[in-house]
Amino acid sequence: MKVNTKNKFSQQRRYQQWGSVLAGAAISMGAVSGVAVAEESSIRPAADEQATLPSVTVTATRREASLRSVPIAISVLNGDLLEQANRNSIDSIVAELPSVNFRQQGGNKDSTIFVRGIGTISTSPGVEPTVSTVVDGVVFARPGQATLDLLDIDRIEVLRGPQGTLFGKNASSGVLNIISRKPGKETTGFVDASYFEGNEKRLRAGISGTLSPELLSASFTALDSSYDGNIDNVSTKKKVNGYDRQGARAKFLLTPNKDLDVSVIADYLRSTSSPTYAVLQSSNAALLQAIAPVQPGLNNRSVVYDLPNAITDFNKGLSAQVDWRNQGYTWTSITAARQWDNEQRTTTSAIGNSADVTRINASFPATRDIGTLHFRQFSQELRVASPKDTAFEYVAGAYYLHGKDEETYQRIVTTAPGVINYGYAPYSVKSDSYSLFGEGNYKFSPQWKVLTGLRWTRDELAYAHARISTQTVAFPGVQPATANAGSTTESAFSGRVGLQFDISNDISSYATLSRGYKGPAYNVFFNMLNRDTLALKPELSDSFEIGLKALLLDRKLSINLAAFQTNYSNYQANFYDTVAGAVVTRLINAGDVSTRGLELELEARPISRLNLSASLAYVDARIDQFNCPVAAAASCSLNGQTLPFSPKWKSFARASYVVPLSNGLQVDLATDFSWQSKVQYDLFQSATTIQGSVGLWNASVALAAPENGWRLALIAKNLGDKSYATNLVNGTNTVTRAVPRDDQRYFGVNFRKDF
Repeated sequence: MKVNTKNKFSQQRRYQQWGSVLAGAAISMGAVSGVAVAEESSIRPAADEQATLPSVTVTATRREASLRSVPIAISVLNGDLLEQANRNSIDSIVAELPSVNFRQQGGNKDSTIFVRGIGTISTSPGVEPTVSTVVDGVVFARPGQATLDLLDIDRIEVLRGPQGTLFGKNASSGVLNIISRKPGKETTGFVDASYFEGNEKRLRAGISGTLSPELLSASFTALDSSYDGNIDNVSTKKKVNGYDRQGARAKFLLTPNKDLDVSVIADYLRSTSSPTYAVLQSSNAALLQAIAPVQPGLNNRSVVYDLPNAITDFNKGLSAQVDWRNQGYTWTSITAARQWDNEQRTTTSAIGNSADVTRINASFPATRDIGTLHFRQFSQELRVASPKDTAFEYVAGAYYLHGKDEETYQRIVTTAPGVINYGYAPYSVKSDSYSLFGEGNYKFSPQWKVLTGLRWTRDELAYAHARISTQTVAFPGVQPATANAGSTTESAFSGRVGLQFDISNDISSYATLSRGYKGPAYNVFFNMLNRDTLALKPELSDSFEIGLKALLLDRKLSINLAAFQTNYSNYQANFYDTVAGAVVTRLINAGDVSTRGLELELEARPISRLNLSASLAYVDARIDQFNCPVAAAASCSLNGQTLPFSPKWKSFARASYVVPLSNGLQVDLATDFSWQSKVQYDLFQSATTIQGSVGLWNASVALAAPENGWRLALIAKNLGDKSYATNLVNGTNTVTRAVPRDDQRYFGVNFRKDF
């Protein structure tokens, strides 16, 4: 292949951002991560220019703009650095985002993203996520679609707070805006391979270049990764809590003339995982005998599953974006279709599924859950952006999203050898969302801007549900037979107003008032009952935010500061309820909650080879007024209590240093440290579901030859060997924990070659 000289220079620049901190930490080994550098010159800068921070370009306002000029609290992560840090999924990148947290619960269908302490915990297909995930302009309607693997990522922009104007759909607490890499004109390629303890392997390869000069360019990236897991299954003598993934992404860029771009993206990802639902942290004496030789405890990493847990996901999509520029205006159309298929075979029982009958008795029935999900979505967005550098700039458009979810769920319960009962439920949800939106800013003086935006949304939601059962009454884990259907329609306005004051060319400040909106919901799930047939009201949020963004010390120091207060009404949350003597979780309008806090991001380049960054968030997310349902199975004295999955303090720091050697070689040194205060994982404030404060230290050392396009890194994760939980679930006489990948110290190597 032809070597891209421009790419070599930009690679060398990136390598100088990879390394680590002080010479004393140089021998440490770990993982690089950090704030993205999304806009760089392709020409190698002089030494004095390298000692300044480069500009960062974002598309958070649906048009390209510098990070400093956008009056929104935004964190930006670089895709290359995430790969180098072995952070390849949403649950792993949250360590770098102090205002963002992630709920791990079995498969990706049950996982949730939280921003500023707000997120929706539910497996129902009839409820939207609170944090919107957008990939190359396409909204992912279900949260599980975006939690598998990050492939071919240029950068991730995390917009904090309600984004109800330009993103609208399910963005009442924030947006993850994921942007993939564009095809290059020069023919280039790469191979990237990693191996970590625990038999974790990751291989990526890609090629990019011109297919037809001045007309068509394309890129293709493929992925193959696997991991045995970090949990011992004493029944099968195998590891679990691992995965096996294969994926590919193709992107075509057609430019028939200078005013027209057409981008077509096709992606596919297959994932098989072996999640663990019931890694016991504590249990009663009777259960201890049933699960022997497993010993529950804070560091327990073993289960006794007699049949395997397995979740298989197929995620694929096709999208086309057309950008036409005419007389300074840019007209954009984004058309997309996506498909997500999920099958899970799991257990909710600590004793396994049902094959080992010696463990089964009436006190500890074995369960086997078999579920399938087929989700399809189609979306269309049309918008226009006004010319830049005018007194009044705006973006306006229309948006439509159609989603159809079809699921089946079967629960098999064995209460004694040969005594088997089951329930089976097919259900479906259909949704249609229509929006009109516009946002603009008017510059009425060289330093002052007025910001305003408005979005109108109409949501139509319908469901159908049925369940059959071998019993006419409820038995453990299964409710009696039922059938019902329903529909609802809601319309609402969301948006924001504000002021922006540019103190100087490098310092700006802003103040905004925002209204967020999340649509109506139905609690559609396997054990749905008649009380779930009423639609939940839309969740509304009102937010006040002030911020300051500055480049100081001759552009060697960047400071981003934001303070916020957001109030939510009709908060959609899960609550424990009692039905026919059985405790179930039920999605309700839980009442009013609020979140307030302060966020600080710093980045510095004091000398050309040293990069430092730090971020800190103080978030106080609380229940203001809780609506207690009738026949509740848990205490309703929750007013003033903290919201789950929201540590009050969370921070991240990193540093990198480049040591030049002879013959064009260099050593990249890197270290990062993440810390969070204690966090409560249970809305009902159980004393057994609190994870204490925890800090994780990672580091790396790499030998690189930027001019020859190769890099070899030795990586260490969790050097302090800290065990912790990403979720704790309080059950009947038990506490189970979710075990993350970096629950123990581990090492690995990464090699990359660019052609």
